[in-house]
Amino acid sequence: MSIGYPTQLYFSEQFVISAGCVLFRKNDQGALEIGVLRDRNKDEWMLPKGRKDCGESIETAAVRETFEETGYPCTLLPIRMATRAPQPGNGGPDAVAVVENITEPIAVAIRDLSVVGSGIKVVWWFMARVMPGEERVLGTQTEWEAFDTEWVAADNAVSRLTFASDKDTVERALKIIREGNNADAV
Repeated sequence: MSIGYPTQLYFSEQFVISAGCVLFRKNDQGALEIGVLRDRNKDEWMLPKGRKDCGESIETAAVRETFEETGYPCTLLPIRMATRAPQPGNGGPDAVAVVENITEPIAVAIRDLSVVGSGIKVVWWFMARVMPGEERVLGTQTEWEAFDTEWVAADNAVSRLTFASDKDTVERALKIIREGNNADAV
């Protein structure tokens, strides 16, 4: 007799795949900041994220959506963190390991969409940094988006955000920065 893991199955028309980033930069004084968005239509504060396009990798979607919503060219931040993703070519047992210099997702949020229809939204969260020397590009948002980007001191970003999952994601990103000494990489 085969025993399977408890599973909830969703078909393609029942889920949305999204990706976004906790976007870091250092200000002119060298202090670490996080870019947060204010939705002018709803007066909500959030992290940049959006839907993955057909054929696009989740990593590419995270960087593209972060750029489109903030206007800041960015790249995934190589970090040191615990992950269950194995090293390439290492098909060993499923185990948590601390890995250096990776750009894997730091969190995944699964949102129940039954309040607005049906299905789920799966949001993959990454850490990114503004590309050195890059300035904000205007006109990157779609016509229905109304976001303002505000740079907040890293330790104050959690209190600015509206949604619990965004707050938890920033707390995890800051923990990774503090434990992995990755602030220098920003």
